[in-house]
Amino acid sequence: MIHGAYRFPRQDAVIYGRPAHEAVIELAKRYNASRLFILTTQSLGGTLAAKLAANLGPLCVGSFDAIASHSPRSDVIAGAAAAREAKADLLIALGGGSVIDATKLMQLCLWANFTETEQLSPYRMGRGDDRKDASLIPAGVRMIAIPTTLSAAEFTPFAGVTDGGKRIKESFTHPDFAPRAVILDPAVTLNTPQRLWSSTGMKAIDHAVEQLCNLERVPMGDAVAAEGLRLLAKGLAATHEDPADLEARANCQHGMWLAISGAATGRGMGASHAIGHTLGGSYGVPHGITSCITLHATLSWNRDYSIDRQTLVSRLMGKRALPAADVVRDLVKTLGLPWRLSELLLGASHFRAIAEHTMHDRSIRTNPRPIRSADDIVEILELCA
Repeated sequence: MIHGAYRFPRQDAVIYGRPAHEAVIELAKRYNASRLFILTTQSLGGTLAAKLAANLGPLCVGSFDAIASHSPRSDVIAGAAAAREAKADLLIALGGGSVIDATKLMQLCLWANFTETEQLSPYRMGRGDDRKDASLIPAGVRMIAIPTTLSAAEFTPFAGVTDGGKRIKESFTHPDFAPRAVILDPAVTLNTPQRLWSSTGMKAIDHAVEQLCNLERVPMGDAVAAEGLRLLAKGLAATHEDPADLEARANCQHGMWLAISGAATGRGMGASHAIGHTLGGSYGVPHGITSCITLHATLSWNRDYSIDRQTLVSRLMGKRALPAADVVRDLVKTLGLPWRLSELLLGASHFRAIAEHTMHDRSIRTNPRPIRSADDIVEILELCA
């Protein structure tokens, strides 16, 4: 008999099929919020964020549009300071995974009145005598999220934030980090660069695949990951052919929601995610691009240990007769995305350092094929060289 637990995030609602600004106004009323503050990137600050602010009218009391890729700690502190000064009572994260993860941690800064980057250090996940439990800090101002990519950060209570001084990406968590509500409006994604849209879609596929290939079976997790993978494979191909296809974009959004929901079982990811964390935090590789390169190689390395599950992956992606590694790699190529480390100018001379750093990532512990040393990581890297 299987055993385990499925953990639902502390979210009130996921709203879809409606214009984003209408949903925000409805949520503000529901939450009795009257001072909304927008967090976003510089590229969206003068376009989508400005349009949203105008639609919100006096409800919007300001914005911060300086969140960089991989959510630097310094941007978290600066954004929290801006929201604090504006006396915000509801944060709106508008953007991709970096914006949403940064805003999650801004909440902690507001709750605990953190004003310096070093104040965050004791609350990062991991082992050590200096660690403190963030969940003991009472929640205050919360956030809602309007995603413009498919990274799916808005559906988890975890935040990946980069320590710029150490050049490493670290994880933080609190039960109330997950946005109170998520708004899925495919129209706000129309201006998302196609490369970013497709690559974060591959990250979402990575979520589904590493859940389905996990050796631990969880009925709820497997079901949502499977349907998420089916919708993503179909939707990404369709949006590549016609970027203006809102129905296909909506399918991708629902797919990434289902795919990440498979992880709510807590059974962990695998080596593709672990290596991706290193490539992102230490080498600046964008979130989605890491999965384009690492997932097919990880599937190939794991194949003999998860052949039945990989057969299911191939079927769900519409290529029943091909190995899952080939199906994933072919989709990456079709989308016009990089699939080898050499395309990022990362050669064999980097492999040992990448592997040794990756050995500290918790996702290697739940890889289907046991990873016993950095040599195993190097083997995977060689498969995507």
